[in-house]
Amino acid sequence: MSEAATAQGMDPEIFDQFIEQLERYVRERLIPAEKDVIANDKIPDEIVDEMREMGLFGLSIPEEYGGAGLNLSQYARVVYTLAYAAPAFRSIISINIGMFNSAIKNGGTDEQKAEWWPRIAAGEIACFGLTEPGSGSDSAAMATTATPDPDGNGWILNGTKRYITNAPHAKVGLIMARTEKEALPKNAHVSAFIVPMDAPGVSVGSPDEKMGQAGSHISDIMLDDVKVPGENLLGGETGQGFRFAMMSLDNGRISVGAASTGYARRALDSALRYANERKAFGEPIANFQLIQQMLAESETEIYAAEAMMADVTARADRGENVITKAAAFKVFASEMCGRVVDRVVQIYGGAGYLAEYDAERFFRDARIYRIYEGTTQILQLQIAKHMLREWGERS
Repeated sequence: MSEAATAQGMDPEIFDQFIEQLERYVRERLIPAEKDVIANDKIPDEIVDEMREMGLFGLSIPEEYGGAGLNLSQYARVVYTLAYAAPAFRSIISINIGMFNSAIKNGGTDEQKAEWWPRIAAGEIACFGLTEPGSGSDSAAMATTATPDPDGNGWILNGTKRYITNAPHAKVGLIMARTEKEALPKNAHVSAFIVPMDAPGVSVGSPDEKMGQAGSHISDIMLDDVKVPGENLLGGETGQGFRFAMMSLDNGRISVGAASTGYARRALDSALRYANERKAFGEPIANFQLIQQMLAESETEIYAAEAMMADVTARADRGENVITKAAAFKVFASEMCGRVVDRVVQIYGGAGYLAEYDAERFFRDARIYRIYEGTTQILQLQIAKHMLREWGERS
């Protein structure tokens, strides 16, 4: 399958078979492994190897480069299915697919695709370095710099990146750095660089302790006079890095939306099971109407998120600009997941506050979905900005 045909995706019949296989793997292999992941804050190496063998690290990479060639609708369905298990299992592959691969697809040269896509598809873990101690969505405050190497045609990077998912495990990072001192219109002062994580001058901090999502690791990346060859400048030109990053964030936001929806489904299934097993006043609490109300509200909201996921990914596969709808899906799905897991804790009652049960873990794990890949508030501003711009163009 050629890159141009990737939007067509995998043959639907073959894809359905793959999803059935993945659903069994999630329930029979990943969910039973969750206690191990939580106890050791680590996905067992053998499971990561199994995920590599299943091709999960290269889902959206074209087949000719060793990937599965999934379109965005299929990719989101995989994330939704995988996210039924603990979030760490999605997190380990998500940056490869939703961020690094997307940036290479949108902005990489033919040589960069030939160099990095087969390696990513084979399971080399990638990270995405945008956020810094003093900047996140505000690229004008970015402090990491890339200056021309006086000894050659490359670049020298200096700076620190913060909260970088998979940094402790990554073999390669896509690092945003400013190539101009002054902030320029359309963020043209920011460029993107493909940086091997074993390059001299690259160091990674200890994994941060987090509220939830055990087994998924984030840490700082420090860049101290890191020399990067000229051919590692994404797209071969400066000033395009932030645009490539934002384009890949559409995929990342759809991934988070799909993960939120899949995890909400897992939490609701857990609440259904508990409500039918737990008895009060001589009958299952599932018989009580206010418990039924919480179950029904959760089902309604999950269904709405599933419909949004199907719509935004179908639009993207047709080539539409989905920047606003991807943001809207991520906002709704992540906020919805927060409401669902809160209801699940309430349905569990006192047991929902105990670590012995899953409900409190669902509650903690889900909280980050409203923050990363753009906070709800930042995305609301983005949605409104595009609405107002479109209104002005129509007026």
